[in-house]
Amino acid sequence: MTVTGRPLLVFDGDCGFCTTSARLGQRWLRLDHVEPWQFLDLAELGLSEEACTTAVQWVDDAGTVSSAEHAVIAAFRHAGGVWAVLGRIMDLPGVRQLAGVVYRLVARYRHKLPGGTPACKLPNP
Repeated sequence: MTVTGRPLLVFDGDCGFCTTSARLGQRWLRLDHVEPWQFLDLAELGLSEEACTTAVQWVDDAGTVSSAEHAVIAAFRHAGGVWAVLGRIMDLPGVRQLAGVVYRLVARYRHKLPGGTPACKLPNP
């Protein structure tokens, strides 16, 4: 499956926690295109398997890729309304760094969070 020319949130479909989080984000933010990386042509989107297994990805309608907390911020901003305001707040210096710390902690321990499975565990660097 390919999705080009439209904003797309890409997540790790092998991770139960990521799947649940992505589907909640799709519903709450009213995102039209949310797909697991396993069903996409990553090269067409400018993504790699490594990037997609370690962080959520956002590909905007121009093809610009954002990763991890930057992807979350971009999805919030795209959603509009109060979500966009929250996204702009999360993008402020200091707040953005805190969002990065929180994102990395969640990603590191996603296998221990509700819905997480051993398949969710990231490899040790």
